[in-house]
Amino acid sequence: MRIALAGAGAFGEKHLDGLKNIDGVTVTSLVGRRLEATQAIADKYGIGHATTELDDTLARDDVDAVILCTPTQMHAAQAIACMDAGKHVQVEIPLADSWADAQAVLARQQETGLTCMVGHTRRFNPSHQWVHNRIKAGEFNVQQMDVQTYFFRRKNINAKGEPRSWTDHLLWHHAAHTVDLFAYQAGKIVDAHAMQGPIHPDLGIAMDMSIQLKSETGAICTLSLSFNNDGPLGTFFRYIGDTGTYIARYDDLVNGKEEPIDVSKVAVSMNGIELQDREFVSAIREGREPNSSVAKVFDCYRVLGELEKQLG
Repeated sequence: MRIALAGAGAFGEKHLDGLKNIDGVTVTSLVGRRLEATQAIADKYGIGHATTELDDTLARDDVDAVILCTPTQMHAAQAIACMDAGKHVQVEIPLADSWADAQAVLARQQETGLTCMVGHTRRFNPSHQWVHNRIKAGEFNVQQMDVQTYFFRRKNINAKGEPRSWTDHLLWHHAAHTVDLFAYQAGKIVDAHAMQGPIHPDLGIAMDMSIQLKSETGAICTLSLSFNNDGPLGTFFRYIGDTGTYIARYDDLVNGKEEPIDVSKVAVSMNGIELQDREFVSAIREGREPNSSVAKVFDCYRVLGELEKQLG
């Protein structure tokens, strides 16, 4: 499997670290915004081709599939461009920043029949997989999820503290993780409400947001998001269920008493990004629909579109 990666930033490197652990996978092309920096990362990972133009990479005959870690605003158009070029594509979360664009990507996938997967990493983290396995076995049912997504980000910077060329978004990016995960664990979302705080004068986005969700099973979810939180950063999930309480912090899981739960046997790796990439590669090789295919995560973007309308 010959893979190209577009977006050689902080998250792109996480994918490169995961891909090097997958047998038979070679990264043959790297796309970035600045050639010198992109070439440096290509040299670090032994990638033979570096460019600033996605079209250059899509024209190559040594690329079977593309992973997009580019700015949110480019995701939909670039995913469609990859499929137009006959390439399978994994687009990092979010699939799009509008309901209309999400619909366009699904339509193109259905027309081409190519694999189009979205990076909804929470489906792959061992912590959330462990909970999902209990739900599937009938041993646990979600009554409530309480989720906090907190960052301290008042400038356009990435996870490595480097300047970003684009503006992140609480609704279309960070809320997408939880909206999809809640539906994955508790059933189709049938009711959703949102409120947001003041719009930042420079960034043009709300820095604080509150979202409430209800699934068809009657389970509820409360999601708090902030770019103003000067404290522990990241997303923390509390599952309150009929037979237990669990707290997931990325790949790690504890119970309600903060006692660790061993999730090391859930999958072949403890790295959610690597597991996500393994699913992408396996789905292409086996000719099957991947978990977090555009079709499987599609309803998340319907909900986000409805919430955007509420926020005005």
